[in-house]
Amino acid sequence: MAGRIPQSFIDELIARTDIVDVVGSRVQLKKAGREYKACCPFHGEKTPSFTVSPDKQFYHCFGCGAHGTALGFLMDHDRLGFVEAVEELAARASMEIPREAGQATGGPDRELYDLTAAVAQFYRDELQGDARAREYLQRRGLTGETCARFLIGYAPNSWNAVLRKFGTTAAGRERLHAVGLIIEREGPKRGDDNHYDRFRDRVMYPIRDARGRVIGFGGRVLDQGEPKYLNSPETPLFHKGRELYGFYEARQSRADLKRLLVVEGYMDTVRLHQAGITYAVATLGTATTQEHLTRLFRVGNEIVFSFDGDRAGRAAAWRALENALPQAKDGRQLRFLFLPEGHDPDSLVGQEGPEAFERRLADALPLSEYLVQHLESEVDLEHVDGRARLAELARPLIARVPAGVYRELLIDRLAQSVRMPGARLAALLKLDAAGDARDREPSEPSTVDSRMPGRIAVSPGRRNLVRQAVGLVLHHPHTAGTVSDPQALADVERPGIPLLIELLEVARAEPKITLAGLLEKWRDRPEGGHLAKLAVSELPELSGEQAAIELQQAVNKLLSEGSPARRRDALLAKAKGAGLTGEEKLELQRLLSPKAGPGGARPGS
Repeated sequence: MAGRIPQSFIDELIARTDIVDVVGSRVQLKKAGREYKACCPFHGEKTPSFTVSPDKQFYHCFGCGAHGTALGFLMDHDRLGFVEAVEELAARASMEIPREAGQATGGPDRELYDLTAAVAQFYRDELQGDARAREYLQRRGLTGETCARFLIGYAPNSWNAVLRKFGTTAAGRERLHAVGLIIEREGPKRGDDNHYDRFRDRVMYPIRDARGRVIGFGGRVLDQGEPKYLNSPETPLFHKGRELYGFYEARQSRADLKRLLVVEGYMDTVRLHQAGITYAVATLGTATTQEHLTRLFRVGNEIVFSFDGDRAGRAAAWRALENALPQAKDGRQLRFLFLPEGHDPDSLVGQEGPEAFERRLADALPLSEYLVQHLESEVDLEHVDGRARLAELARPLIARVPAGVYRELLIDRLAQSVRMPGARLAALLKLDAAGDARDREPSEPSTVDSRMPGRIAVSPGRRNLVRQAVGLVLHHPHTAGTVSDPQALADVERPGIPLLIELLEVARAEPKITLAGLLEKWRDRPEGGHLAKLAVSELPELSGEQAAIELQQAVNKLLSEGSPARRRDALLAKAKGAGLTGEEKLELQRLLSPKAGPGGARPGS
């Protein structure tokens, strides 16, 4: 089992990564002075408030508060785990990831990814040699270029073709079973021959994750047979409630995905992409989940669901609406497109062409209209009883919508059908348009527990001196070199001093470290969140020299609160070396004054 990734490697990786390149590969950045700006990829906005600093190697959105390093950006934007994000950055930097022995990473074994990639290529090779499978795909209107782009292949009509090629050893069979490519036979075991291939005589659609790695497969029968579609089971690599077919290809085709179209099938997705509608993705044999929607809204602020116009399609659409309600936040659009009877996206785009299909998308029904119209179809609005029933049916649905402008407007739309003022309806339904206590996040306290030495106070007053010093080191790490002895601060009894000392020592030991590099060292520590808050705080524009002066002044004031004797000795040592500033000379004179008590302290102090 692979071990933990050493911190030293993370440090080097962050130092060799340019956040502008990483973010710029996913967001369209524009130069703005010393920084870069863009519309935030984490929330909908028209005026850019998302900034990327190449000096600090840090991004921050002044609109929604999103912030972090290049590593954090990949985790949030691409929905990657920590290890996956490290692997992505390492691949970009052509760095091999070392591992520490004795600790597991918790992620799937790389051998499983290598296996699924090899099997996908095996299916591709089998497609080239099977005329019947190629004719089927041609009949469905797919070109060779499209098949290559989506890695479409063919599983031969054999019980053990994959098993024979990749399961010649016990370890190989174990890996095949782990990724769901073979099934164990029931009944008595027959030596090594106790497994068989899951996919046989099917067109194969490899499913890729956000990094393009094959994590599972979907297989469709060529002729008749059940089930028509067969998916990989849940495995260490594949979780169908999280993944979306075509998501990787959609991300590769467009840098800026404002709209995403959610369809139901593999062929629907592939045909739409081939027609130029490259923002189509498909759920994998399951209803659209919260994880699906969260992932989609990270890259676009408009989602259109496309369903068949029949009864089954409308039932699926309603399930999608119910799951989408918690995601219906201000600035987002959720719409529903119902296709003509007997058509799916595959057949309709083939018959009408992409322009006509795009026009249908433009006329898709907003979530609010679909919700009200669907409920209206279940009651008689000509009578008071029916309108009251409508309001009662809508109550639990609207309660799931986050508080805000969208929810208030949705209540107003419902009020039109119920025929009463929106505020009155909201009051009767106990749905305050502003939201109840559960909808609001608690505000940040103005003080913190001084007994927690790692925490930095955010309230005004005496504690701000430590906060100021920590902020200066974060934003200007090179200034730490001006503090000759950080340990001299150990006598100062203020919250946050141990953290300040450690920050100073780390920054002094690594003169080229950036703000991002410092934050990554504290990623998994309790103080990390407090440092991140300081990283996005507004500091005055300071030159490197000004920042160094301010840090030294803050440290001097803090040192004056510690042991006078230790402070005196530190100043004497500095006087023999680098020399003292004017302020430090006056301080040393006071400490050496005969009016001072034992150890340099003034009588009565």
